[in-house]
Amino acid sequence: MKSSPIAVVPPPHGTATAGTERRLFIDASRDCLGPVDPGRDILGLPVLTRLVRAAERSGFTTIQVTGDAALTPLLAGTGATRVDPGLPPPAGFAVAPATYLGETAWLSELAANPGDARRAAFRRPPLDLGRFPDPAAAEKRLLAALTKETDGFMSRRFARPISTRVSRFLAPRGVTPNQMTLVSALIGLIAAPFFLFESPALQTLGGALFVLHSVLDGCDGELARLGFKESRLGGLLDFWGDNLVHVAVFAAMGIGWSLAEDAAWPLYLALAAVVGTAGSAAAVHWFTLSGKSGHGPVYTSVSGGTPDRLSKLMDDLSRRDFIYLVFALALFGKASWFLALTAVGAPVFLVLILVLAARKAFTEPPAPEA
Repeated sequence: MKSSPIAVVPPPHGTATAGTERRLFIDASRDCLGPVDPGRDILGLPVLTRLVRAAERSGFTTIQVTGDAALTPLLAGTGATRVDPGLPPPAGFAVAPATYLGETAWLSELAANPGDARRAAFRRPPLDLGRFPDPAAAEKRLLAALTKETDGFMSRRFARPISTRVSRFLAPRGVTPNQMTLVSALIGLIAAPFFLFESPALQTLGGALFVLHSVLDGCDGELARLGFKESRLGGLLDFWGDNLVHVAVFAAMGIGWSLAEDAAWPLYLALAAVVGTAGSAAAVHWFTLSGKSGHGPVYTSVSGGTPDRLSKLMDDLSRRDFIYLVFALALFGKASWFLALTAVGAPVFLVLILVLAARKAFTEPPAPEA
């Protein structure tokens, strides 16, 4: 008699109990694999390795893989153990075939409601590489999942489609997320001196480099998510690299404007923009990022508390879409006009961050002691 499909629905966010034992049995026997090569590389990771790492990231604490001894190297660096083929899944284990593309979306649902993935109903069914052997289909699916809810309009429409193509090229070649963070930050810093000049041509070149910095800045997170290499160090490096570039660009705009006007007042605008930008970054780091740990993204919001209208508005304002306005102004040699906006907006943004931090301190209960 056939078993009924298992409806897999994830629990509400935050309801998982700490220390819950979630166990997964991956069938990588020859009969299950069929024509699928578990060692085939897909965007920098072998098929089986990707499945195991995705399962670990989805909350599975114990993972067994049944299959030949040749699979052992594919499990190196993971917490999975290989068991001899022919052994049935232990009681209480969720079960998944090794032909399924490793993605945290369906694996998280399976972890929340253990069962046999082949008979489960997921919000988005996993891709079976046995039925869809073309690696392009798997790559397309993995790349599509890289878009983030926090992306601004221009990031979604312009930057992300380009950065995912770059990441698709870089992932199989071993380029690390931190390397891409340094490359994008270096390009942004190279852009800054071009804003010292009035020439529209030079400012446009600086604006183009500034945009290139923004586009490539998405690659570090994409490579981290594709390779399950998210780290606190990488997140902080990305966060401070971005803010260092912004400070350098605003300072260069102020100096260039001061030279063009032969006056000191643009330097005061630059000082306000730099202090507001650096101060906001320091405040977000102190109040929000310093308490974060684990594998998730370090920076997702200016507020570490419960989202409200103010914090959502500030999150929208903190997106990198402003870079495209800088480029548009640079076409006419007027990039420094953006500095006037930032000289007012950045200090106000800093004050609002302090308001959010104070509100959180007075309205949210303290975290329970361990």
